[in-house]
Amino acid sequence: MIRLAGMLGVILLLTGACMALEPSSTPSPEQVSITFLISGDPADEEAYRALVEQFMVEVPAVRVELLNIPGQGDFRRRLTADFAAGTPPDVFLINYRRYGPLVARNAIAPIDGYLAQSAVLRREDFYPQALEAFTWRGELMCMPQNMSSPVIYYNKDLFDAAGLPYPANDWRWEDFVTTAQALTRDWDGDGTIDQYGFGVEATLVRAAPFIWMNGGEIVDDPTAPTALTLSAPASREALAWFVDLQNSHRVVPDAVAEAAESSLSRFLHGRLAMLMESRRVVPEFRRIEAFDWDVAPLPQRKVPASILHSDGFCIAAASLHREAAWQFVEFANTRAGQSILARSGRTIPSRTDLAEDPTVLDPQARPHNTRIFLDAVPTLRTFPALATWADIESAVDAELKQAFYGQISLDDAIAAATVRSAEFFSQRE
Repeated sequence: MIRLAGMLGVILLLTGACMALEPSSTPSPEQVSITFLISGDPADEEAYRALVEQFMVEVPAVRVELLNIPGQGDFRRRLTADFAAGTPPDVFLINYRRYGPLVARNAIAPIDGYLAQSAVLRREDFYPQALEAFTWRGELMCMPQNMSSPVIYYNKDLFDAAGLPYPANDWRWEDFVTTAQALTRDWDGDGTIDQYGFGVEATLVRAAPFIWMNGGEIVDDPTAPTALTLSAPASREALAWFVDLQNSHRVVPDAVAEAAESSLSRFLHGRLAMLMESRRVVPEFRRIEAFDWDVAPLPQRKVPASILHSDGFCIAAASLHREAAWQFVEFANTRAGQSILARSGRTIPSRTDLAEDPTVLDPQARPHNTRIFLDAVPTLRTFPALATWADIESAVDAELKQAFYGQISLDDAIAAATVRSAEFFSQRE
């Protein structure tokens, strides 16, 4: 498969011939029509559609066509194809870990100037961690809509049945492993585990917080990296602990079990006690009626650490309606706009003035321990801002997954990831 960074290499050659996407219906002569591309499940689409509809009430001169491509892989392929064809969406929502190739090829219109002139938005309104994630060489490129950190979702009913206390806010790695072991059960004694204690994706974005909280680093220089540092003692120790959750402790489904049913599905059906995920799963989890659940912070080690999850509204440089696109982005990031999205439960707003708002900290809505997302903010770190970071991350993920499922040794995985990623560090500009 052609890599995202490589596929986007044609953008500069094609942006001169870009055309706006045709709307599904003809707007009135007074209207400007723009397209807005997202990737989400039905709950996400419902929330963004509510945002779009309210914007069009507030600004009737601009019509927004919402396009949802479920599945991140399909979304990135669609975005790449649209840019290559010269018909990019006017506005699109993308994670900061994925926007590097577009920014490096000048395919995204900077928004520093728009923000500076805005009468309703101020830079001070937003968490600096979210703004920094979308800052490229000192310039703000996209408007961060949300922020989150991975947490531990847990099934309270399974904890109760096992006679275990709910996770404490200051629990440690050792507490976590012991808890996961106690919640991993072969109920009928046939040698097959029926209930797993923990579920997690074998990816760098999931392992990173544990590396950092153990005092390790992922790269040699966070601002101008030239190589991975996963073989350094503190980093390797954290990775060993991470892969041992499956290899040694067997509290995580193995490769066959995960392929048969994802950990997410197991949690939804009450057969998984704990799951590491970001805020994005909350709308789906709020539909759970068979059991009660809540969230706990990641178990800690030497220093507090977590990783930022943030999506930003980006405006295509090739858009023929940048002013209208900014009007939409601007409204979406007002207090009113972010409140619409926060009500879905999917996001922790990037606006600081919504942190204590009942929209976010609703005591009647699950998770009841939402404050842990806010408590994690000072500990949030990000991956490096590189045009080729998505390729580096993909190379590490492929090797880490094999180590996690016992198909190769951890040292072999680290060595292979280091070699495979080297070419992308050399192409990082």
